Parts: sequence; structure tokens; C-alpha cells
Amino acid sequence: MQSLSGAIRGALLTADPTAKAFAARAVARDWRLGRLAWVFDCTMPDMPAWPDTPELIPPTKMPKRGKGGSQAKRIALWHSLGHIEFVAIDLALDMAGRFGEEMGEEFVNDFLAVAADEAMHFALLARKLKTMGSHYGALPAHAGLWQAADETRHDVAARLAIVPMVLEARGLDVTPATLERVKAQGDDNGAKILNRILSDEIRHVGVGTKHFIAVAKSRGLIPQTAWKSLVAAHFRGSVKPPFNDSARSAAGLSRDFYEVVAL
Repeated sequence: MQSLSGAIRGALLTADPTAKAFAARAVARDWRLGRLAWVFDCTMPDMPAWPDTPELIPPTKMPKRGKGGSQAKRIALWHSLGHIEFVAIDLALDMAGRFGEEMGEEFVNDFLAVAADEAMHFALLARKLKTMGSHYGALPAHAGLWQAADETRHDVAARLAIVPMVLEARGLDVTPATLERVKAQGDDNGAKILNRILSDEIRHVGVGTKHFIAVAKSRGLIPQTAWKSLVAAHFRGSVKPPFNDSARSAAGLSRDFYEVVAL
């Protein structure tokens, strides 16, 4: 029987985007069906395998998309979302593979389910791009998302604080406005995709928050205080309003976590 860590590592080292999405869903399914052994005999790679395109550039060098309704701007929006979901597959897989032995089966169950969701989101967005005459990899993308994972690879609390509770929580804040803009363009299919992603991401932030609170308490720390300290140490940007308080609250991320660190 293949080891759990070996299967996760294999998915992380799959470069082709479609193949990676299938591999992530296969790992989640095989784990759920008892086809993988609870064995951590493989280390996670420092960097997952990615395709040659899209070209990765610093976030500050990314061209501004604007908010207009031209086809080029619409493609740029969906390509950006596709890249976020592609990297999110690896973020969830790495979480399970890197910290699973330390954190236990519920943690692995949760983050492999997240990885499967992200793979499904990516597939929806890749299909959307094709219907628009484009494809994932056609435009440049920024390289900042994995950097957050790399900088928190030493500590599960830091990883949980930054990836689900800052980066993914930001998605809860910005998606509703994007959704309204897509609806205004008459894009019903796009609106359905964004609604699905938003619903799933509330659950994903909830998973991260739940496990962060458990880790903090196990270390004798106050979760809100520990989170603020880790954000100050490991997040280069600022936690900016406006916040989608209702979605954050639904995910268990109450205002007493983030209100006083907002700049």
C-alpha cells in the first residue's frame, strides 16, 4: 500500500495543471477509501512542480486589470482566479503532507478535502477560460502565493495563520464585489462559479481557523493574540478593510482576530 506522504508528494510534483488537479482529487479519494497507509516516509518538496507557463512575475509587476468589461479584461480576471486556485491545490496538499503526522487524521482529512475542492475550482476556471478563447498559462501570474507557504514551512501555526486566515480570508472579502461585477456583465455561468467558490472558501477558512485555535490552545496561547503576533512576523502586507464580516464570522474568524491589525 502506498504511503500517504508518498501520494501527496507525487501530486505536488505533478506539473501539468490538469494532471495535478486529477492527482489531488485522487489522493483525497484514495485516502478517504482507505487505500493509503498512514505513513510519513517522504518529505514534501520545497517547491511544487509547476508548468512552464504562466510566466511568474513579482506581484508589483503585474499589469493592472482594471474593472472594465472588455473581453481582454474579463480573460485577465478569470486567468488570475485560475492561478489562485491552481496554487491553492498545492497549498492544501502541502499542509496535509508537511504537518499531517504532527496534527493527526482530522487535520489530514480536512486539508485533503480542501485540496480536492481547489482542484475542482481550478477545473471550472480552466474550462471557463477555454470558452472565452483562452487558457490557463496564456497570461503572466504573480509568484507571491507560494512565498507565504515557503516562509511558514517551519511551523503549522504560522502556516495556518497566514494561508487560510489571511490570504484565503481576503478572498471572502473581495469575491462578492467581483461577483456583482460579473452579474452586471450578464455572465450567469461566471456568477455560478464564483458563488460555488465563495461557499467553499468560507468552509476552507473555517477549517484553517478551527485548527489554528486548537494549536494555539494546545500551546497555552490565546488564539487571537497568537494570530496577531504571527501575522506581524510572517505577513509582509497589511490586513486591509473592507471586510466581509458575515462570511468571516461564518468561518469562525471573528472580528476580535483581525480588527485591531487592520491598517
